[in-house]
Amino acid sequence: MSIKENLDLVEDSSIPSEAKLPTSFGDFQIRVFHEKSTGFDHVALTLGEMAGPDPILVRVHSECLTGDAFTSLRCDCGPQLHSALEAISERGWGCLLYLRQEGRGIGLHAKIQAYRLQDQGADTLDANLMLGLPADNRDYKIAASMLESLKISKVSLLTNNPNKIEQLKEYGIDVVERVSLVVGVGETNRFYLETKADRMGHSIEKDELE
Repeated sequence: MSIKENLDLVEDSSIPSEAKLPTSFGDFQIRVFHEKSTGFDHVALTLGEMAGPDPILVRVHSECLTGDAFTSLRCDCGPQLHSALEAISERGWGCLLYLRQEGRGIGLHAKIQAYRLQDQGADTLDANLMLGLPADNRDYKIAASMLESLKISKVSLLTNNPNKIEQLKEYGIDVVERVSLVVGVGETNRFYLETKADRMGHSIEKDELE
């Protein structure tokens, strides 16, 4: 059974939910995918043809309103988003999936509650646990479904998160290589990134945080 069974490409008979999207990083194609179980709309930005034989450069990016839209310096999400689009543009083809999984899947309301606990000294992992929530609640089945719909099976994945790689492989995506994405390091997010490296297993070297 296809993993796309829970996925709708949002379109009607006359107007597909797909269009050109010129950006400061290049002229992308935007496509909207609807997830039936959550009601969320997720986005794929593609540049060039998605056919192989080379692996496609892919970034699976979880929504971060504070970092992506408000340029928060508490995290590295905004710089990662922009750096991924720039890397895809420089290569000339690739795909960015933008998933509605705010706050590592706990939602915006709980994420800001976690921020408050972090203001009081908790790290990013313990703050979630103190709220009775998982440290990371994301499931990348939807990402695998989107890649399948785009006919992308072999990828070079822009990520520091080994769990993302493991999940995509479990869902049938051939992750040929991991491409590091350590960007946007600063005084206000260094502890956050150290926690991700030390306690959540992210592939971030100490010298990359200096």
